[in-house]
Amino acid sequence: MDAIDRQLVALLLDDGRMTYQELGRAVRLSANTTADRVRRLRSSGVIDGYHATLDYRAIGRPLILVSDLRLREGYDNAEFHRNLASIPQIVEAFRMTGEYDYQIRLACTGTDEFEHVLGILKGSHGVREVRSRLVLHDIPMPAARILDVRTMPEWG
Repeated sequence: MDAIDRQLVALLLDDGRMTYQELGRAVRLSANTTADRVRRLRSSGVIDGYHATLDYRAIGRPLILVSDLRLREGYDNAEFHRNLASIPQIVEAFRMTGEYDYQIRLACTGTDEFEHVLGILKGSHGVREVRSRLVLHDIPMPAARILDVRTMPEWG
């Protein structure tokens, strides 16, 4: 990736709906050249897709939680992954190192729904232990900052 590619990715991270003309104007290239670059970024896997971001509170799911999960000994990870996908309240999931096996982020309508999800996880989905925390609010981070590590503070 060269500097122009980084600019294009940064612009698309900020607004994935920008047209090739708008992107081209921003990086001083023609729309066709810009389209070729964006296609190359997609085919190489740098750009994995375009996504909408939901405000879970706005869709009636104000209880946002992060939970660490430890599976029962010998429980099949592949089966657990399929089980997680069947629970719509789980909006993100990560396989982790350390004390817990997984971390999930949930968006629930309230504590009753959260308790119901915990029951499912512990009852039939192989979870032995759960540690949960309530998310007070998200702290937006500009996604494009990862493209320029030179902006990172010096290690001291």
